[in-house]
Amino acid sequence: MVLPLAHLGLRAAGGEDPLGQVLTSRVLDLVIDTLSLAVAVTVLAVLVGVGIAWLVERSDLPGRRILGVAAALPLVVPTYVGALALLAAVGPRGLAWEMPAIIGFWGATAALTLSTYPYVLLLARAVLRSADPSLEEAGRALGDTPWSSFRRVLLPGLRPAIAAGGLLVFLYVLSDFGAVSIMRFDTVTRAIYVEYRSSFDRARPALLGLVLVALTLAVVAAELRLRGRPAPTPVVAGRRPAPLTPLGHWRWPAAVGVGVIVFAGIGIPVAVLGYWSIVGSSGADSASVIARAALISAQVSIMAAVLAVVAALPVAVLAVRHRSRLSRAVEVLALSGYALPGLVIALAMVFFAARFLPGLYQTLAILVLAYLVRFLPEALGSVRSSLLQVDPALEEAGRSLGRSRLSVACSVTFPLMRGGLLAGAALVFLTAMKELPATLLLLPAGYDTLAVRVWTSASQGLYAQAAPAALILVAVTGVVLWPLWGLAGRRRLLGAAPEVSAA
Repeated sequence: MVLPLAHLGLRAAGGEDPLGQVLTSRVLDLVIDTLSLAVAVTVLAVLVGVGIAWLVERSDLPGRRILGVAAALPLVVPTYVGALALLAAVGPRGLAWEMPAIIGFWGATAALTLSTYPYVLLLARAVLRSADPSLEEAGRALGDTPWSSFRRVLLPGLRPAIAAGGLLVFLYVLSDFGAVSIMRFDTVTRAIYVEYRSSFDRARPALLGLVLVALTLAVVAAELRLRGRPAPTPVVAGRRPAPLTPLGHWRWPAAVGVGVIVFAGIGIPVAVLGYWSIVGSSGADSASVIARAALISAQVSIMAAVLAVVAALPVAVLAVRHRSRLSRAVEVLALSGYALPGLVIALAMVFFAARFLPGLYQTLAILVLAYLVRFLPEALGSVRSSLLQVDPALEEAGRSLGRSRLSVACSVTFPLMRGGLLAGAALVFLTAMKELPATLLLLPAGYDTLAVRVWTSASQGLYAQAAPAALILVAVTGVVLWPLWGLAGRRRLLGAAPEVSAA
């Protein structure tokens, strides 16, 4: 996690008058525009993500299981593909209708909100599935209405997931390049890419990268201060499912509303890609080329997902169980890489690997390492919020019965964290599948991924050639999501003594 920061520092130190280059009206305008976009997208993503999570987990929404899976699918659509599809559908000379105003801030906000609300959705669903329904029932018995029960009982338990998901969305927007480029909205990240492409001088883009890191650290520090010390919501082994809240006359309007959001996030991109595939099927890549790219994409994404969850566990334990200045510093550092553009991380990997570890250069290992630096916050947010739901008294009871720390972790802690661990792995897998800038620079010669195939064709205006690979990208991740939801939703008794469950 330190390597990209060290790389930026070394590059920025080689420039002339670094402070003067940063303190300009142009940089200030970029910062204001970037923060405005990030705030707007985060607020909308939290509202949409928490709302859909509650509807599919705690209400009698028609088709809630199917809608719950479909609502997470926009994660698999790269932001540049989603923005391009949105622009093709409703932009100037759109396939459906024309909305010229979509270009700019509002278009970037819409495209990024549709792509990022599943971060909040996945984490909120994991918490809602784990929460003890007896707390809500006690509130209802004391006269709480459904809304007051949600506000007073569920919402405090959801706060860690909302904070983690909102932070991920905010950092994602800070680092996004695809959607803002398609929608022609200038941000700090887009300025970094333009500087890298237009000049061999690496000092100025490195300075802009340091500005982005400073924004990230400020946001993470503010989130840590506002987070406070939330009490864990106990997770009871073998509990019965929470009763569903009847929506009454709002059942079908709510289902239509969720369906519209899902269609905008996944239906429009699929429809546009399908149209391009049909119109230009003769110019598409062969099936063997796409299949090999899909296999490589899945291989590196699975390795990154497993490595990220394993690496996030000790950081989450430090942050939750051993709060100190050191643990906060480690947590902030672990989150800092997410706001760096993939190109900056990739260049840092190349810079250090070429000088100190030449054996890693032009291998899949360095690409997976870049994915780890880029997406560790996704796993950390989910692992941390799930660990907060585990009552330390359960672990202490297991230790009092003679179990070792490792045995208690395997039989008590990890089973209770299972939903969060799977959600974190799914987040990393889905995001790594569509990562582009780092993949373009670090992918070894002779290898291809679906994201590279899509971008290479789309950048040349060959949309019909890019469409099949993009559709396969959506299909593969959709197939992976379905069993993940089923596995995360099933509960089982703790593999420990009855006394542990009673405690």
